[in-house]
Amino acid sequence: MTEVKGMTVALAQAEAGMKLFKTAEGGPVELDVPAAELYKTEVEQRIFVLEAEAALLTGKENKTARSAKGKDVSELKGEARYVDACKVVKGLEPKHGHFVKGGLANKDNKQASQPTANVEEALAAAVPEKKKEVAKKTKKEEGGLTAAETQELEKLKQDIIDRKTQLKAEGLSGGQQNKDPQVVEWVNRMAVLKEKQDPGSAEDKKGKEASKKKGSKAPLSKEEQKDLGQLELEVEQYKHKLKTEFGYTKKEMLIDPDLQEMEAKLTKLQGRAS
Repeated sequence: MTEVKGMTVALAQAEAGMKLFKTAEGGPVELDVPAAELYKTEVEQRIFVLEAEAALLTGKENKTARSAKGKDVSELKGEARYVDACKVVKGLEPKHGHFVKGGLANKDNKQASQPTANVEEALAAAVPEKKKEVAKKTKKEEGGLTAAETQELEKLKQDIIDRKTQLKAEGLSGGQQNKDPQVVEWVNRMAVLKEKQDPGSAEDKKGKEASKKKGSKAPLSKEEQKDLGQLELEVEQYKHKLKTEFGYTKKEMLIDPDLQEMEAKLTKLQGRAS
C-alpha cells in the first residue's frame, strides 16, 4: 500500500531542513541533483499508479475509495521532500532543506566550516517518535506481506493496466482483455497477495454479499428513492461506456463484475420500491 506522510512529519521535515541551511550560511549550497531526480521519479511513478487505480474505481459505490486515492495523490504532490526534489532538479535551492550535500566554509563561522549534516539523519533526530508511528502504521497496513511482495503487488497493478491498454489498442474487447492468459495469471496472483495482506477479506466479501441477498423489505426512504434514480442513471451510463469505449458485446456486459454489482443493488432497491 502506498505510504503518504502526514502534515506533522512534513512540518518537522521543513524545520529540520531549515536548520541545515543555517549551518551552511556564508557559502553556496551544494545540491544532490541525482538523488533529487531519483526521488522525483519514484514519487511520480506512485502518483501514476494511484491515478490509474482511481480511474478504475467507477460508480457511486466507489466514490469514497476514489476520493481517498485523490487525497493520496494530493498529499504526495504537496509533500515537502517531493517539492524540494522538483526545485533541485530545476537548479533551484530546496525550500525545505532536502537534497543538500553541504556548504562552502565560512572562516568566521566554525559551525559552517563543517559539511552540512545528512538530511535524513537530521530528520530522524527531529521526528524519531513520528517516524516510529509511521513505521508501525505501514507495517499494519501491509499486513502479512514482505517488502518484496508489497512491491510485487504494486507492480502487478501497473502491469495489468499496461497489458489491457495494449490489448485494447490491438482491438480486443473488454471481455477478451479479461480472458487474456497473462491478465488472468496476474489477477490470480493479485488475489493471493491481497488475501495474505488482509487475511479473511475474501470471506468477508462473501458474507457481505450474502447479507445483501437477504435484504430489507422496508419501504424506501426519501434518500434511498433519490439513490434509486441516481443508480438507474449510472447503470445506463456505465453500459454505454462499456459499449462505446471498451467495445463490450451484450454477452460480455452480462459477466462484467462492476455492472453485476450495480445491477444487483439496483434490483434490490427496485424490489423494495414496488
